[in-house]
Amino acid sequence: MPSLSGFTSPAWFLLLILVGVLVAGYLWAQRRRRRSTMRFSNLALLDRVAPSRQGWRKHVPMALLGVALVLLTVGLAGPTSEQRVPRNRATVLLTMDVSLSMKAQDVDPSRLRAAKQAAKEFADKLTPGINLGLVSFAGTATVMVMPTTDRPSVKQAIDSLQLSEATATGEGIKASLSAIDSFGRMIGGGQGPPPARIVLMADGGQTIPRELDAPRGAYTQAKAAKQAGVPISTISFGTEHGSIRIQGQRQPVEVDDQAMRHIADLAGGEFYKAASAEQLRSVYDTLQEQIGYEVKRTDASKPWFVLGTLAAIVAAGAALLVGQRLP
Repeated sequence: MPSLSGFTSPAWFLLLILVGVLVAGYLWAQRRRRRSTMRFSNLALLDRVAPSRQGWRKHVPMALLGVALVLLTVGLAGPTSEQRVPRNRATVLLTMDVSLSMKAQDVDPSRLRAAKQAAKEFADKLTPGINLGLVSFAGTATVMVMPTTDRPSVKQAIDSLQLSEATATGEGIKASLSAIDSFGRMIGGGQGPPPARIVLMADGGQTIPRELDAPRGAYTQAKAAKQAGVPISTISFGTEHGSIRIQGQRQPVEVDDQAMRHIADLAGGEFYKAASAEQLRSVYDTLQEQIGYEVKRTDASKPWFVLGTLAAIVAAGAALLVGQRLP
């Protein structure tokens, strides 16, 4: 049963008092009529000449009329319902790690290739009205595509991603915030900048600078994102057994789940763990649902008016059938 907060004009429920008064008046009139009949009638003669009693059937029209009045009153109160509707005004920056650790093959066929495929599927499934941009980062960050609804250009840029040395996670966040700010000022208009979110996908710890709390570090930039009202959804991609070969030496490249989780916490976003291509696609599907749709309260009065009208029509028909008159 919906609460009163789900109605736009709950004051109309006061009409139910009048409905209650009508029901009480009907019951009183029926009782008075019965008393009058018992008082002034010759019961033996009445049993012989009166038509057979209709019993409860004679009350059906009035009962249906009462139901109709209740349904119509609910409709007047303006009931609302929650519905998922596609967003048509939002900005998402897909921020992807392209450091050398992304060539590890603990995720088939490799972290980078699996990440590219999942990111392109995310771009395809994202609702058309959302502006999607792309930022890549290794030792530095690059805005590959400014937010746009042109999905082919984003997917083409994803395909062109190349590996590079070092990991500057904070630089990736900073570049994403800058792109969001520029895009928001460009299209803001009277409504202000659209709501924005950063989707940060990385597999390892930050190496430039070493301190995550440094001015250009990931934690500092995550706090800046929080102040800007831009949540960061982080995806920690890879396993604890990943490794790459550098100059003939095998180097472990474990994922840093703790750092990625803390970045999401600082920025007011969510943390996700993906240790396989399938899990990464599942994470992107979850994000697509969260980002691509919003819940809005919409008018739900029409069914109540339809049911109320039908109940009134049936009440009229029952009255004519039972008593040859309208109630």
